Amino acid sequence: MTATLPAPDTKAAGSGEAHEDDFYGWCLDQARALRALSAMRANLAVPLDLENLAEEIESLGISQLHELRARLRQLLAHLLKWRYQPQRRSRSWRATLRVQRDALADLLESSPSLKRRLAEELPKAYEKARRLAADETGLPLSTFPESCPFDLEQIEDPEFLP
Repeated sequence: MTATLPAPDTKAAGSGEAHEDDFYGWCLDQARALRALSAMRANLAVPLDLENLAEEIESLGISQLHELRARLRQLLAHLLKWRYQPQRRSRSWRATLRVQRDALADLLESSPSLKRRLAEELPKAYEKARRLAADETGLPLSTFPESCPFDLEQIEDPEFLP
């Protein structure tokens, strides 16, 4: 199975520095390079399963995207709970917001090319967060706005509380 993902703006595909600076982008670049090598039917001294190597490396990058979605979903659900259940606010909820924001910031630091995916992923993550917040609070789904009431700056801001 081959996923089609946008090309990241990273350093040279073979650069070890690119691996350290943007893991997500590096994975996508390496998968593309392996597929190109496979298409050339390169005669390598040691046979490599280039297509499957490309898929495995690409899946490492895709796992970063899945983590981005999961972090956004959890963060948005807790922001909704904070806004719509003020009587239940606690240090634990505040700590959960901090943990999710820190984890999101760490992920974006290790894979900066994911930052460009935030706006695209936000509506999908919000819809799931909305359902999660309804399940966790027992409030009707209609309590929560159909579109995300928070912008990316607020979502990432460690001090923002709705």
